[in-house]
Amino acid sequence: MGLANQLTILRIFLVPIFIICLGYNKPLCALAVFTLAGITDALDGYVARKFNQVTTLGKILDPIADKALLISSFIFIYNSDLNVKFPFWFVVLVISRDVYILVGAAIIYLIKGHLDVKPSIFGKMTTFFQILTVVFVLLANIVNIPETLIMYLIYITTFFTIISAITYTYEGITQLKN
Repeated sequence: MGLANQLTILRIFLVPIFIICLGYNKPLCALAVFTLAGITDALDGYVARKFNQVTTLGKILDPIADKALLISSFIFIYNSDLNVKFPFWFVVLVISRDVYILVGAAIIYLIKGHLDVKPSIFGKMTTFFQILTVVFVLLANIVNIPETLIMYLIYITTFFTIISAITYTYEGITQLKN
């Protein structure tokens, strides 16, 4: 097992630590763990490409680690005792989009016997804004950040979440037709 996969596994192990920090109402701790997890995400991709350590295991574990961290962030921040949290509708939307894409991918795989996954620019923007929103919500529980800025980020993230669901739907329909 190469360094890239080890970093991905470390990120998976950081998820419960992140949740524990939230459970004990420690936003600074949660932010530090979330940031460390983000660094491991950037590093594992770099190491895998730079040192030719791209593996099937890594291709499976990396998105699982990413989704585990992000989905945990939305659910546990919403259910935390923190002062600044996500609105319920936003948590439902973000998680529903991921479930929708996963179910769509499974259907395509079952029908076609294969799946050609290509991350879209809107998918990447969605992930970027989801991460940024988590960071700012955690920061807003440590330092004073205007609520309007948090809501602005939530609305931008909502926009990209919806647009990415639409573009992945289009891509999925295209794959089914070919």
